[in-house]
Amino acid sequence: MSRGGVLELEGIEKSFGPVDVLRGVSLELARGEIHAVLGENGAGKSTLMRIVLGMESPTRGTMRLAGVPYRPSSPAAGRHSGVVIVPQERTLCPQLTVEENIVLGLEPRRLGFLDRAAARRTALHALSLVVGSNARLAVDSRVDALGVADQQLVEIARALAQAGIGAERERTARVLILDEPTSSLGRDDADRLFERIRALKESGLAILLVTHSLADVRAHVDRFTALRDGKVAASGDARTADPAHIVRAMLGRELEAAYESRPAAADTNAGEVLLEVEGLSGHRKPRSASFVLRRGEVLGIAGLVGSGRTELLRAIVGLDPVRGGRIQRSAPRGIGLLSEDRGGEGLMLDRSIADNVTLSRGGRLWARPHAFAVEARRWIEELAIRASGPDQPVTELSGGNQQKVQIARLLREDYDVLLVDEPTRGIDVASKAQILELVRKLARAGKGIVLVSSQLDELVTTCDRIAVLKDGVLGSAREASGWTEEALMLEAAS
Repeated sequence: MSRGGVLELEGIEKSFGPVDVLRGVSLELARGEIHAVLGENGAGKSTLMRIVLGMESPTRGTMRLAGVPYRPSSPAAGRHSGVVIVPQERTLCPQLTVEENIVLGLEPRRLGFLDRAAARRTALHALSLVVGSNARLAVDSRVDALGVADQQLVEIARALAQAGIGAERERTARVLILDEPTSSLGRDDADRLFERIRALKESGLAILLVTHSLADVRAHVDRFTALRDGKVAASGDARTADPAHIVRAMLGRELEAAYESRPAAADTNAGEVLLEVEGLSGHRKPRSASFVLRRGEVLGIAGLVGSGRTELLRAIVGLDPVRGGRIQRSAPRGIGLLSEDRGGEGLMLDRSIADNVTLSRGGRLWARPHAFAVEARRWIEELAIRASGPDQPVTELSGGNQQKVQIARLLREDYDVLLVDEPTRGIDVASKAQILELVRKLARAGKGIVLVSSQLDELVTTCDRIAVLKDGVLGSAREASGWTEEALMLEAAS
């Protein structure tokens, strides 16, 4: 470390039991710099940020903040040192005003009562740091009346206020972490947001940007660090780096070897059309999506976080509102959705396997419980679910086996079309292989399947055709043999 950075990380390692999540990560963030942290899902980005914020402690390695040792014991200790994050998911209270959100949890008091004048000064000062002379964003506005881009600016102002930045007693070190700040924004709003981020940079703030967008990196970032499998795979000047080099560093595996397991291309014009989508648009995303799905085909949807992949599937099955376009369903047995949020939407974790498998169509109210158990046992055997029996609560199963229970419920319904959203998220390698093979088997049996996955290798080795969803717009589907992981990443991130 030679630049005298505001934040210096040296040899950071983190293990959870026998699993090494971070392995010797070193990074330096300078004053007045935007530094991007890149990497595939699971590369270690989130764990590294949690350590910087004080949410986790490193197993080994050192950190320095403004030249002195830094080892925060909690997020509050990190904030007191001037290190804050704007998370990807919104944390604002929509029914409150901008002012109330900025000072939430920081409310100044006098004689035990809220000091409204001091609260207003704090909010105005924090907001002025972010929006400059933009008078249209007023502290009295309700947050739910703002657009997504303005809400993001309020999030940043709130984070700065939490760290005491700009207060009478300013922090010596100031680090702002932005986690995928443009994932839910259109291009115009994203550019406007980066105008304000650059203004914060020019004021001396040091900014860590966690992102998947190579377009944002090339246009707005000074330096980058790419992680792969918990290690630094590449770093350098973002303005001169070759995007293809960054992608290869993040992927870091022998890509050609992965394609040896690619399935033989299906005749995608042979099967009957089960689902046709034309110009579909939702409330915010997708903005425009068109595709045709035939019987016996696996159609892959690639895209960055926030591109609208999940919203597309939810709009097709009617869970999210449709603003325009046409959906032609020609599947006699209907369409089933495998939710990416298996714990929140896909399963009742505290109920038994039998309850979950028979959830969609339980039958008559007086059906004997043991009949459900017999049916659940059939799916336990067919999908090789590792469980003690149909009565075992789903919460006691591993992630891979929980996913199989969710799949079992869809298979029991015998849908013609399956919309499969991140089926291998958070599960072990063996279970991933089983589930992807099951997807291929179902296609061979005549199902039509739309597969959404953040794992590009899964798409190129499992799908017949792949389309890329970028900023809410779905590109034309091409034969999987015409895609590589590198090409998918470049297309999605450019």
